[in-house]
Amino acid sequence: MRILDAGALPQTVVLGDDLLIEGDNAQVLPRLPAGAFDMVYIDPPFNTGRTQRRSTLRVVRDEDGDRTGFQGRRYRSELLRALAYEDSFGDYLGFLAPRLEQARRVLADHGTLYFHIDPREAHYCKLLLDELFGRECFLNEIVWAYDFGGRPKRRWPAKHDTILVYVKDRARYHFDDDEVDREPYMAPGLVTAEKAARGKRPSDVWWHTIVPTNGAEKTGYPTQKPAGIVRRMVAASSRPGGWCLDFFAGSGTLGAVARELGRRFVLVDSSPEAIAVTTQRLGGDDPGITAGTR
Repeated sequence: MRILDAGALPQTVVLGDDLLIEGDNAQVLPRLPAGAFDMVYIDPPFNTGRTQRRSTLRVVRDEDGDRTGFQGRRYRSELLRALAYEDSFGDYLGFLAPRLEQARRVLADHGTLYFHIDPREAHYCKLLLDELFGRECFLNEIVWAYDFGGRPKRRWPAKHDTILVYVKDRARYHFDDDEVDREPYMAPGLVTAEKAARGKRPSDVWWHTIVPTNGAEKTGYPTQKPAGIVRRMVAASSRPGGWCLDFFAGSGTLGAVARELGRRFVLVDSSPEAIAVTTQRLGGDDPGITAGTR
């Protein structure tokens, strides 16, 4: 994986090495080749109107520490990393529209866009995507359901995100559900033992936990999405060796999944913290323009 700065990119990038690009995606996207990507997955800021924060702590033994543990032992907390970004836009659709136009341009004719958003903005974003891609190119609304976080008592707790799926060409898009992991039947006694053992193909409602707080997958990046849900998209909508793009890369989950599945990737993010987290997660060599660009 090569780590590049957007300011040093050539006018047209020729894909060679996997790329991690630091810079404004509005500047980077016009330089990526048209029709090059099997799939685009983006998890943009959700326009929540607040700062997203995530801190990573370590607890160490200290007789003067502020915490008491097993058998009265004293501990203190050390802050290892604090990550944050502002998630508020005066014109959210105006921010997204030119970037989504470029997403459609760089998709191959058989390509697919997965747009990850929360229910507050999903209906506005769908109208925008209908306009940019055409209503006939809407393929699915995926509901990712999870079960962690706050439990307000004056409304139903919000425990799902929405993933809008659009294709470049309704007659030509690639989709291979044989490559997707299977789920247990909710009522295995109603199917044959063979079917129960094999499991069922996922529907458009995905039950999947968030990234576990103490799990090996956790990077400490705010709003990190689990590899399990991204893996399904990459497996179904890209081909072995095909290129995948995420221009709101965050912690680099798409890159990790693409590498695992034998796909190629381009990741873009303007946050130095995101670039650092992704570099630590995926590795990378020194910044610079490679022979794979011009």
